[in-house]
Amino acid sequence: MCSCGLRQLHSVRVMGPDSAADQTVPWRKVLWEPQPYPDNYVDHHFLEELRRNEGIRQYRYWAVVKEAGFVGQQMSSVAIFLTLWLYMEQGLLAPGTLLWSSLVCALLGYGLHQVLTPQTELCSHPRTHLADLQSAAIFLSFTFGFSPVLKTLTESVSTDTVYAMSAVMLLAHLVAFPYAQPSPPGSLSLNAALFASVCLASRLPGSLHTFAMLSCALLVFALWPCLLQRLRENAPGHFPGACVGVCIGGVGGLGSQSVGGALLLFLALASVTFLCPLLLVRLQRHKDNIHGPWDEAEIHEDLSRLLG
Repeated sequence: MCSCGLRQLHSVRVMGPDSAADQTVPWRKVLWEPQPYPDNYVDHHFLEELRRNEGIRQYRYWAVVKEAGFVGQQMSSVAIFLTLWLYMEQGLLAPGTLLWSSLVCALLGYGLHQVLTPQTELCSHPRTHLADLQSAAIFLSFTFGFSPVLKTLTESVSTDTVYAMSAVMLLAHLVAFPYAQPSPPGSLSLNAALFASVCLASRLPGSLHTFAMLSCALLVFALWPCLLQRLRENAPGHFPGACVGVCIGGVGGLGSQSVGGALLLFLALASVTFLCPLLLVRLQRHKDNIHGPWDEAEIHEDLSRLLG
């Protein structure tokens, strides 16, 4: 409730002790017994329980900028994926090159993830390297087997419709991405990104191109956020550098295809990373939340003895 609403409530509904029907009976703030007072009567102690900005968090600008870097790097990851797709569509990038590059990046990322994982977590959630290899082999086998089907999946759909669906799904991926805890990625954001990847991969020349593009999509949208979250938790000093590197790669890669697109991405990154945190910190000083006896009652009672 805002302070202006409180003043209005106080001026309209609050009645002092002089307006009470019977001053010999003390007023009690209860509803289950009749009292000789109007229903909207409150005494002069009404505002004594007023509390302002209870539990408010004070943000520091550079700390917010650091956290906003995760949003910026995710936008840049989408830009990197689109850049790779454009290169493959134009025949400037061979699918074999993309596959080998993805394999090397996956192995390096897996090794780094194992190094950054605490020993206590490895002991509490044991998972062998063989199990990880089997999961990767199953995914790659199914993707490679279904690549010819995925290649012809959108043949009856116009190209403009495919591009529009891909843009909407990538936007949904960015909106629904769990930035606070991205490991593992949320099902909605991951499915939206993979759906967009399938739509775009179906417009590539061959089945091997589709397989390479989907493998790259898994690396960018599923595995990279897990590694970056591990980096943020266990190596916070290197986290900003990783975000800056991804942002530079996204702007530079998109700039090789479209200068205007790179400029728009740069402006979006600057707004999300620097301008929005500044607005958050500046507007925080104008925050004015009030709490008092008009709030809903909260029952804090241990019911375990009844539920046991």
